[in-house]
Amino acid sequence: MTDTIADFLTRIRNAQRALLADVAMPHSRMKQSLAEILKKEGYIQDFSVEGKTLRTLKLKLKYDGRRGVITGLRRASSPGLRRYVGSSEIPRVRGGLGISIVSTPQGVLSGSDARKRNVGGELLCIVW
Repeated sequence: MTDTIADFLTRIRNAQRALLADVAMPHSRMKQSLAEILKKEGYIQDFSVEGKTLRTLKLKLKYDGRRGVITGLRRASSPGLRRYVGSSEIPRVRGGLGISIVSTPQGVLSGSDARKRNVGGELLCIVW
């Protein structure tokens, strides 16, 4: 697998379309950072890391009736075409109703946190 972040987003998208309560995937620190941001921003209920040697990341998805809280996920930067943005160029998603996630030298941050810290980086994905 070459793009683990796209796989992460696709698993969430497919699980929400199937109305699954939780989704499991192979663990990585980047995916765990993305899950932390999604939880902090209120897009998922919770996440956990299971296993000792072969670790698994398990996300508990959040629903509003029969609709998922996450209505859209889009990968902004890919391994073949990286997209870097400065702190003033970080996009505002859907007029503030969504978030952008940026990988910065200070760690993986939401777009609003990166703007507050005045730091840019690679624009990973956009969630609304």
